[in-house]
Amino acid sequence: MNIREPTATDTRRVRELVESAMTTSYALSPQQIETLAEAKFGEEQLTRRIESSGTVIRVADSEEWDTIVGVVVAEREDETGEVRWLFVDPEHRGGEIGRKLFETATETLRELGARRLRATALESNTEGHQFFERFGFEETERRRVEVGDESLVEYVYEEPSSAGERTVDSEEADEGTDAAADDDFPNTESVDGETTVPTDDGRVYLDLDAEQSGTEGAFFTVYTDETHEEQFGYYCRNCGSLNVSMDTVERIECNECGNTHASRSTEEYDDSYL
Repeated sequence: MNIREPTATDTRRVRELVESAMTTSYALSPQQIETLAEAKFGEEQLTRRIESSGTVIRVADSEEWDTIVGVVVAEREDETGEVRWLFVDPEHRGGEIGRKLFETATETLRELGARRLRATALESNTEGHQFFERFGFEETERRRVEVGDESLVEYVYEEPSSAGERTVDSEEADEGTDAAADDDFPNTESVDGETTVPTDDGRVYLDLDAEQSGTEGAFFTVYTDETHEEQFGYYCRNCGSLNVSMDTVERIECNECGNTHASRSTEEYDDSYL
């Protein structure tokens, strides 16, 4: 995956990605989604943002699919930087794309002189709120925003430290990366440096290098042994379940939360979706 600045030729794909992500994750009607996407990500509006010195826009390119799979839009005004929009293609979620885009945007805002960082999410965004809280951002206010003829509620999150540094308690600091791993991978335990999932018969071992994308979170191959020789099945990162099945066309599905991965070759990919 490559994160870069967009060009004017990317506007159509970005608009399609935004509508697809909103349809999956926003509790809005199709008409509301179309209005919002046109007002904020129409070709003219997006081109103007790309050319604006006060706006930070980054897109994530998938080398495998040769298309844009994520976009983040942030704005800086004086010493305040605000992440306004963050979208990841539903077919490519679970691969840390959102995290990398968010970190790139906030780092760029700091480089441009922002000392105060904020992020916003519409109330109708069913997934964005917990995402910002994972980075230590806290809800500070709720405000009304007008989009076309729509009046929507927007949540504002802010980094608690004015210096842009997350406060970490002593217990979390002592645990180091293991604490973060446990948060990101539910129902797992770190044993001798290995990420494992407890079972009724003992435990199984995750191969963190064998990742498959999912609509809600990534899937990881699971083995019965530390050397990763005998495959047990798959682990769903969205809910932490091992109750995952694969059908004859290599479609992976979590039977607990409905997270799904559909294996598609480049030839099978619908060009109209690009």
